[in-house]
Amino acid sequence: MFARYFVELAAAPAAVEAALLEAPAAWMSGLAAEADDRGRRLLVDVGAGRALHRVEKRVLVTAGAPVRMPSRTVVPLSWEATGPGTLFPRMDADLELASLGPERTQLAISATYQPPFGPLGQMIDKALLHRLAEATVKDFLDRVGSTLERNALEQAAS
Repeated sequence: MFARYFVELAAAPAAVEAALLEAPAAWMSGLAAEADDRGRRLLVDVGAGRALHRVEKRVLVTAGAPVRMPSRTVVPLSWEATGPGTLFPRMDADLELASLGPERTQLAISATYQPPFGPLGQMIDKALLHRLAEATVKDFLDRVGSTLERNALEQAAS
């Protein structure tokens, strides 16, 4: 299954890229519950919904080596649920940063996952879980985008 989402940040692409290329612990500030393996493996609360009705699951996020291209920068990510892993799929994603102009940056995420439980899991995914996966990806990117934008603007101001 596939999920994609993007946000536009009101910050210069070079400043956002600098914030993105810092240690993952820096751009996941406020999201990280525990850092491990030199800041590349993080436990993050990923969820969706409003505070009173929020669905959350603790996941282990791993950030791969960034790939810089002339028009964009991509950081490969994967996350796996902690605890009983058979209930929640592993998700692989690319976090992508691209310029939209001198003071505008697009941050996007493209994620893939395979629902658990074979054909039954695929039916449940189509009926409900895919919407939860999309909401989780959106929530995660919104929070990462806010952090990167804030870090980029603070860096530019100093």
